[in-house]
Amino acid sequence: MENSWMRVCKANDISPYTGVSALILGRQVAIFRLLSDYYAISDFDPFSGSYGLSRGSVSNHANVAKVDTPIYKKSFSLVTGECLDDPSVKLTTYPVRVVGDIVEISIQKNQ
Repeated sequence: MENSWMRVCKANDISPYTGVSALILGRQVAIFRLLSDYYAISDFDPFSGSYGLSRGSVSNHANVAKVDTPIYKKSFSLVTGECLDDPSVKLTTYPVRVVGDIVEISIQKNQ
Protein backbone atom coordinates (compact mmCIF):
# COMPACT_ATOMS: atom_id res chain seq x y z
CA MET A 1 0.00 0.00 0.00
CA GLU A 2 1.14 3.49 -0.81
CA ASN A 3 1.95 5.87 2.05
CA SER A 4 1.06 9.50 1.72
CA TRP A 5 3.02 12.18 3.54
CA MET A 6 0.70 14.93 4.70
CA ARG A 7 1.85 18.38 5.74
CA VAL A 8 0.52 19.17 9.21
CA CYS A 9 2.06 22.37 10.57
CA LYS A 10 5.28 24.26 11.07
CA ALA A 11 7.66 22.54 13.48
CA ASN A 12 7.72 25.54 15.82
CA ASP A 13 3.90 25.62 15.98
CA ILE A 14 4.20 22.78 18.52
CA SER A 15 5.90 23.90 21.72
CA PRO A 16 8.27 21.43 23.39
CA TYR A 17 6.51 18.90 25.63
CA THR A 18 3.07 19.59 24.18
CA GLY A 19 0.76 18.06 21.62
CA VAL A 20 -1.69 19.14 18.95
CA SER A 21 -4.51 17.35 17.17
CA ALA A 22 -4.97 17.14 13.40
CA LEU A 23 -7.52 15.47 11.15
CA ILE A 24 -5.53 13.59 8.49
CA LEU A 25 -7.26 11.48 5.85
CA GLY A 26 -10.26 11.11 8.15
CA ARG A 27 -8.21 10.11 11.20
CA GLN A 28 -7.79 12.25 14.30
CA VAL A 29 -4.05 12.16 15.07
CA ALA A 30 -2.18 13.55 18.08
CA ILE A 31 1.24 15.00 17.23
CA PHE A 32 3.68 15.53 20.09
CA ARG A 33 7.01 17.30 20.41
CA LEU A 34 9.72 16.51 22.96
CA LEU A 35 12.45 19.10 22.35
CA SER A 36 13.47 18.25 18.76
CA ASP A 37 11.73 14.84 18.48
CA TYR A 38 8.22 14.53 17.05
CA TYR A 39 5.76 11.63 17.46
CA ALA A 40 2.27 10.88 16.15
CA ILE A 41 -0.31 8.48 17.58
CA SER A 42 -4.07 8.14 17.51
CA ASP A 43 -5.76 10.98 19.39
CA PHE A 44 -8.38 8.56 20.78
CA ASP A 45 -8.19 7.82 24.50
CA PRO A 46 -9.59 4.29 24.89
CA PHE A 47 -9.96 4.69 28.66
CA SER A 48 -12.27 7.72 28.52
CA GLY A 49 -13.78 6.80 25.14
CA SER A 50 -13.11 10.26 23.73
CA TYR A 51 -10.66 12.12 21.51
CA GLY A 52 -8.22 14.44 23.23
CA LEU A 53 -5.05 12.49 23.96
CA SER A 54 -3.23 15.45 22.37
CA ARG A 55 -4.06 17.42 25.53
CA GLY A 56 -2.29 14.87 27.76
CA SER A 57 0.86 15.42 29.77
CA VAL A 58 4.01 14.68 27.71
CA SER A 59 7.31 13.59 29.25
CA ASN A 60 10.41 11.51 28.80
CA HIS A 61 10.60 9.18 31.80
CA ALA A 62 13.38 6.57 32.06
CA ASN A 63 14.20 7.18 28.37
CA VAL A 64 10.60 6.45 27.33
CA ALA A 65 8.80 9.23 25.46
CA LYS A 66 5.24 9.05 26.75
CA VAL A 67 1.93 10.81 27.14
CA ASP A 68 -0.45 10.50 30.08
CA THR A 69 -4.15 10.60 29.22
CA PRO A 70 -5.83 13.80 30.42
CA ILE A 71 -8.62 12.12 32.42
CA TYR A 72 -7.42 8.78 33.83
CA LYS A 73 -3.65 9.44 33.66
CA LYS A 74 -2.85 6.20 31.82
CA SER A 75 0.57 6.31 30.12
CA PHE A 76 1.20 5.49 26.44
CA SER A 77 4.57 5.12 24.74
CA LEU A 78 4.87 7.67 21.93
CA VAL A 79 7.19 5.27 20.07
CA THR A 80 5.12 2.06 20.13
CA GLY A 81 1.64 3.27 21.11
CA GLU A 82 1.55 0.63 23.87
CA CYS A 83 -0.17 1.49 27.14
CA LEU A 84 2.49 1.33 29.83
CA ASP A 85 -0.17 0.60 32.47
CA ASP A 86 -2.03 -2.07 30.47
CA PRO A 87 0.03 -3.72 27.68
CA SER A 88 -3.14 -5.23 26.17
CA VAL A 89 -4.09 -1.72 24.97
CA LYS A 90 -2.19 -0.23 22.04
CA LEU A 91 -2.77 2.85 19.91
CA THR A 92 -1.88 3.31 16.25
CA THR A 93 1.38 5.18 15.68
CA TYR A 94 2.32 7.10 12.54
CA PRO A 95 5.72 7.97 11.04
CA VAL A 96 6.67 11.63 11.47
CA ARG A 97 9.33 13.68 9.73
CA VAL A 98 10.31 17.31 9.65
CA VAL A 99 11.14 18.64 6.19
CA GLY A 100 12.64 22.10 6.41
CA ASP A 101 10.36 23.62 9.03
CA ILE A 102 7.25 21.54 8.20
CA VAL A 103 5.99 18.55 10.22
CA GLU A 104 4.68 15.75 8.01
CA ILE A 105 2.78 12.58 8.97
CA SER A 106 2.68 9.41 6.88
CA ILE A 107 -0.60 7.51 6.72
CA GLN A 108 -1.45 4.59 4.47
CA LYS A 109 -4.34 5.60 2.25
CA ASN A 110 -6.15 2.28 2.70
CA GLN A 111 -5.37 1.82 6.37
